[in-house]
Amino acid sequence: MDIQNKENLPLFYHKTVMVEEVLQYLDPQKNKIYCDVTFGSGGHTKAILDKEPGCSVVALDWDATSIETYAPALEAQYQERLLTLWGNFANLYRMLQKAKVGKVDGILADFGTSQMHIKERAGFSFYRDSDLDMRMSPAHQQITAEQVINKASEEKLCEIFWQLGQESNAKKIVAAIIEARQRKPIHTTRELALIVEKASPRHGRGSKIHPATKVFQALRMYVNHELNNITGFLSGAMQVLKPNGLLLCISFHSLEDRIVKQFFKEKADEGTLEIITKRVVVPTAEEIAKNPSSRSAKLRVARFLG
Repeated sequence: MDIQNKENLPLFYHKTVMVEEVLQYLDPQKNKIYCDVTFGSGGHTKAILDKEPGCSVVALDWDATSIETYAPALEAQYQERLLTLWGNFANLYRMLQKAKVGKVDGILADFGTSQMHIKERAGFSFYRDSDLDMRMSPAHQQITAEQVINKASEEKLCEIFWQLGQESNAKKIVAAIIEARQRKPIHTTRELALIVEKASPRHGRGSKIHPATKVFQALRMYVNHELNNITGFLSGAMQVLKPNGLLLCISFHSLEDRIVKQFFKEKADEGTLEIITKRVVVPTAEEIAKNPSSRSAKLRVARFLG
C-alpha cells in the first residue's frame, strides 16, 4: 500500500513543471475548452481549472493507474468542467471524436516521465530492483524492456542506446549485455544496471549521473514508441484546434524538442502555425532549485492559424 502524505496523495506525488509559464502562455478564458494530453497526477489540469473558473478541461492519459489514482478527486471537485479519457495522445483526434468533444481552444503536452512512473512502476528506475518492464500502459503494449534486452540484436541495441540515449559508450555496454545474456537471461533492473555500470568508464565521485541513466532512458523511449507518439500527437493536434488555438509542448529530451521545433517551423512555413516562443522557454532558477528534475524542461508554444 502507498504511504500517504498530508494531502492524502501517494508519497511519490509528481511535481508539475513550469506551471506559471503554462498559465501565462495558455491564458485560460471563460467558456473555452482546453486539452491536457498528459494528465499524470493532474497538476497542470488543476492549475488551468483554478486559473479560470469558467473554462473546461479534457484530460488524457494512457496510463490507467494515473487516471484511477488522481482523476476521481479532481472530477468530484470540478464536476462537469473536467472530462478524463484513457488513451494515447497519438490518438488524440479519434479519442476526442469518440468522446463527442468538438474542437478545443488550447492543447498542452508535457512529454516528461512522471516521478510516479520512475518510483513506482516496474523497470523505470535502476534505484529500485524490479522486473524490466518499462511499459507506460501494459494494456496497450506487449513488448517489454526485458524482451528487448534479451532478444534484440547487437546492432539494434547499439542503435537504441546511441540514437535514443545518446550513449557514447554504447558498443562496450552492448557487448557486456550480449555476454551476460548468453550466460543467463537478464530479468531485473538491478541486473541490467550492474552490467552497464561495470562496462562504463569510472565516473568521478562527485558525478550525480548514474552510468545506466542513458541506457534506461533509451529503453523506455524505445519500448513506449515515445518519439513516434509525439509525431502522431502533433499531427492530431492540427485537426482538433480551433483557429487561434494554442499548442504548448514541454520536452525533456533533445530529440523530443527537435521534433517539436521542426514541426513548428514546417507548419509556420506553410502558414498554418504562428510560433509564439521565438526562443525556447526554460524553468526559472527558483523552480530548478525547488524541483531539480525540471532542469531539462523546454517549453515551445505556437498558435494554430487554421
